[in-house]
Amino acid sequence: MIGLILGERNFPNLILKKVKKKRLKYLIIDLTRKRIFKKNKKSYNVSLGQFGKIIKILKDNRCKKVLFAGNVKKPKLSKIKLDLKGLYYMPRIIRSSKIGDAAILKEIIKIFKQEKITTLSQLIFNPELTLKKGNYSKIKPNMEDKIDIELATQTLNKLNKYNFSQGAVVRNKKVIAIEGRGGTQKMLEICKSKKLKNKGVLIKFPKKKQDLRIDLPTVGFKTLIQCKSAGLKGIVLKSKKNVFLEKKKCISFANKNKMFITVK
Repeated sequence: MIGLILGERNFPNLILKKVKKKRLKYLIIDLTRKRIFKKNKKSYNVSLGQFGKIIKILKDNRCKKVLFAGNVKKPKLSKIKLDLKGLYYMPRIIRSSKIGDAAILKEIIKIFKQEKITTLSQLIFNPELTLKKGNYSKIKPNMEDKIDIELATQTLNKLNKYNFSQGAVVRNKKVIAIEGRGGTQKMLEICKSKKLKNKGVLIKFPKKKQDLRIDLPTVGFKTLIQCKSAGLKGIVLKSKKNVFLEKKKCISFANKNKMFITVK
């Protein structure tokens, strides 16, 4: 039995589809605000702070393995519903929250480990959703693009290991934006240029010292549209360390709009 701890967006549905296809035994811990998975008989709607309830559900169903997928909108700590175990573990979560989102996730994994529950990689059932090193579009980065890519890479590498940023935008040898708590979409909105078209790159790499079982950088068709709208020329990802959704659709869009998709 596998415990699927699922949040928002399409990635959780792809994992669930593959788990069903493999006829694996599973249950769902639904952390979505609108209870997206409530129609599934094996689904349990739980608050993020109800560690006792989550652990009891997993142990009652003999779940020794869990998999995290999807975006969980973290509520204010003051508004989280807590049970007894939640009260016990919350000081650790609060301390981690002061460091960053990556630290919170690592702390939750540690809590599960203490309860003898193993955390699996997000991609264990869907390895096809990651990309290997190479160029996936007809257009390839030119020398100017490569300079921007190198600067963007250096920028992310210099960030603190607990920084929540997974992305950066560089255009014309200048850092235009670094991903904030608002995510990639908000970052790309501030990068829009009326004068410049097909200039600059978005890179999406895992956080420094990130636990690669969870919270991998995710890119999909919506991301490509946002990059086009921001006037960027391409996207750069890290080999086997990303979630890439709607692959064919993305590549077709990139080719049509003379953009590149490159994996380092």
